[in-house]
Amino acid sequence: MEGGLKAPIRHPHGYDELDYLNKDQLDAELRRVFDICHGCRRCFNLCDSFPRLFELIDSSESGELDTVSSKGFGHVIDGCTLCDMCFMVSCPYVPPHEFNIDFPHLVLRYRAIRFSKGFVSWGDRQLTKTDRNGKIGSMLSWLANWSSRTSNRTMRTALELLVGVDRNAALPKYHRRTLVKHDELETQKPKPSSSDTGRKVALYATCFANYNNPNIGIAAINVLQRNGVVCKVVYSECCGMPQLEQGGVGVVADKARTISKELAPWIDNGYQIVPLVPSCTLMFKFEWPLLLPGDVNVQSLSRHTSDISEYIVGLSKAGELVDGLSPLPGTVTAHLACHARAQNIGPQAVEMLRLIPNVQLAVIERCSGHGGAWGVKKGNFETALKIGKPAVRQALKLGSTFVVSECPLAGEHIRQGMEGVAGESHIVKHVNHPIELLAQSYGFGKG
Repeated sequence: MEGGLKAPIRHPHGYDELDYLNKDQLDAELRRVFDICHGCRRCFNLCDSFPRLFELIDSSESGELDTVSSKGFGHVIDGCTLCDMCFMVSCPYVPPHEFNIDFPHLVLRYRAIRFSKGFVSWGDRQLTKTDRNGKIGSMLSWLANWSSRTSNRTMRTALELLVGVDRNAALPKYHRRTLVKHDELETQKPKPSSSDTGRKVALYATCFANYNNPNIGIAAINVLQRNGVVCKVVYSECCGMPQLEQGGVGVVADKARTISKELAPWIDNGYQIVPLVPSCTLMFKFEWPLLLPGDVNVQSLSRHTSDISEYIVGLSKAGELVDGLSPLPGTVTAHLACHARAQNIGPQAVEMLRLIPNVQLAVIERCSGHGGAWGVKKGNFETALKIGKPAVRQALKLGSTFVVSECPLAGEHIRQGMEGVAGESHIVKHVNHPIELLAQSYGFGKG
């Protein structure tokens, strides 16, 4: 049967079950799924995993999976960025269809076995330690940012040799004043009186907004407080998406238990939890509950988590968004980030931007190609640029004054791709988060 009419569902990971790390059972499941993918090929243009799979099969002796060695499966798995677009957008055989295809979670199981056997490289393990790296990078921001410039060939060559980060990949900058520190200092200042709506938000800073781009959080705070929402930044540690990408499911489960327990009192006191990066929202809403389906705190956090754009749109739909938005000085192109789309909540960033008066808005629904740490690695960076080129060309063709993406890494990857295609002639020097444009429309950050 081709596809089905029921809404897609996902089964728990079952990472703690006896057979989850059974290599032979995994191989049998890989062959079952790969054979179905081979017969369908609908996902041929999503990421590099599927072209690698189809090339592996087509170049085999029989042109079918029966003559393909399992040794080649690792190359297929390594092409997956866990964007979830095959599951959410393209695959007609996801559960509850009887074929029960969940390609990203199958990839995760393969990586979990590799992780359990210690096959994750030293360099990859260092890249996942975002809090440690962020603390050091923030304390020595001038040195970290100088070292990470693509123009610093000596340091970038050393970084490439040490941890496998491509010397040509643009890397996030570090800020000495983190978002948490900003919030602590600002909380001490008297605030102008505003109408009390009874709404309360605990902004989960995320490692990226905390260490690499606090302006995302500052914009969100300004917008929320302007709308009478009590707002407090909370952050204890990274959500674990970098570890999940490497197959460290047990590590991520431990993070889920710890962080959800720490956030439980905020929920009990009426706060909605709002992460600032869609990957973290996806973890809270979906991946953690699938890892720990019986954990009360994790399940409660899933129900009380909103994406920042989703929350602002909710204010508007409830008739609670205050006046004061002004037109922007130019046009906007909005890139829909994969992990925002994977939340299955619709294009909330686009709906939020349409709240801006007279906004001239275009939308890009193609993947940026970045895929978290995957896209900056040596051997992946050029592939990431290739995958993201349709989005880049569309952004260049539109020629908007502003380009935005809810995923900061995707946004920077698009900007670098635009620079690579058009050189210095392109007009976008920085890709914003949509909440930054809404804050600008309210008058924050001008002048």
